[in-house]
Amino acid sequence: MANQDIIKDFPRVSADIVRRAAELQPAILADVAGRRGALNGRIRPLHPGMKVAGTALTVEVRPGDNLMIHAAISLAKPGDVLVIDGKGDLSSALMGTIMMNACRKLGIVGVVMDGAARDTVEIIEMDYPVFAAGTNPNGPTKNVPGRIGHPVSVGGVTVHPGDFVIGDADGVVVVEREKIEGLLPAAEKKVRDEAARIAAIQAGDTEAKWLNAALRAAGVLKEGETL
Repeated sequence: MANQDIIKDFPRVSADIVRRAAELQPAILADVAGRRGALNGRIRPLHPGMKVAGTALTVEVRPGDNLMIHAAISLAKPGDVLVIDGKGDLSSALMGTIMMNACRKLGIVGVVMDGAARDTVEIIEMDYPVFAAGTNPNGPTKNVPGRIGHPVSVGGVTVHPGDFVIGDADGVVVVEREKIEGLLPAAEKKVRDEAARIAAIQAGDTEAKWLNAALRAAGVLKEGETL
């Protein structure tokens, strides 16, 4: 009988869609997704130059125990991002350099965890993307069961296995597997529109043409008034 706590096979975002979406900023995808999917800002890259994009392999652990992370690493597929619900615990690190080296060797493209990492300098030097809620030199235990391949809550966002995950210096955004492809045209248009707006500003057109209408709608200005 299969272990119900470990789901090994689930649909993932296709590699072609991942490559296309990876060209975008997380902020752009969050905007076109209705300003949803951004993890709490406490989950940050260990270095601002780190970037990640891939499909979520979800892991739920007890605070301070990484047994199921080791199991998830052994089950991961190339292109996966480990997305770990560590319950926000920062009393001990869930992962360090040894595990990150294993992840890289296996084709796991990055780690996002609502918990702590350690060996920060070494991870930065190896240029492996890790997004964590903090750091702590304490090591974890390896004793407690958990779950793999189930929905998890990370940074206030529900993440399903196979969802699209992207992160940069701003933080991490997760987009549902079923929605990411449909959002790409709007995201790519937004990139073009923002580039055009920046070019206009640089040419001297700094007026926010929507502002007066928004102020009237909010009741700040009366009808017919302008700033």
